[in-house]
Amino acid sequence: MSTPILKSAKFDSKVKSYWMVLGIITCVLCLVGIPFIPFVAFIIWLVAGRILAAMSANLLERKLVVKRGVFFKEEKSIPLEKITDVGLSQGPLMRLFGLYRLSFETAGQSGHGALVSLLGVVDASEFREAILTQKDNLTAQQPTTKSAVHEPQSQVELIRALTYSVKNIEQMLVTMLDDKK
Repeated sequence: MSTPILKSAKFDSKVKSYWMVLGIITCVLCLVGIPFIPFVAFIIWLVAGRILAAMSANLLERKLVVKRGVFFKEEKSIPLEKITDVGLSQGPLMRLFGLYRLSFETAGQSGHGALVSLLGVVDASEFREAILTQKDNLTAQQPTTKSAVHEPQSQVELIRALTYSVKNIEQMLVTMLDDKK
């Protein structure tokens, strides 16, 4: 019973070059790291290919599944109805390489920033639109909640239940006060 994949993200190999330039800039800015530039560039070039190969993002009918990690595997499943925003951003260095970052924010997420972000998705705007379209389709398919005809009755029942609970609490308080005397 596997869910069909509606769209899969492909990651641009230019991410490797982006990470290398970012590492070199970091080393140059640190001045102390200048002698380590060749070593850092070599390590990034070796590891970046494996990191990219381990990354995947699949849009399913009701969720987005993101997998990544070489040494520490991570898999996140984000229900589409919980996604509140899909951001598309590009910094100056990313613009040089033609890369975009997709960031996903969800309802109920704690803290600032994205729950998940993906760097270097090929046709990032197309993937973003596919997610938002599927989210809209899913929202449109969901049946509406109780009709307005049944609402007043359920509100009356709720008020009765709350009144009953308050009376029980009052009775317990009276009993506790009588016990203390």
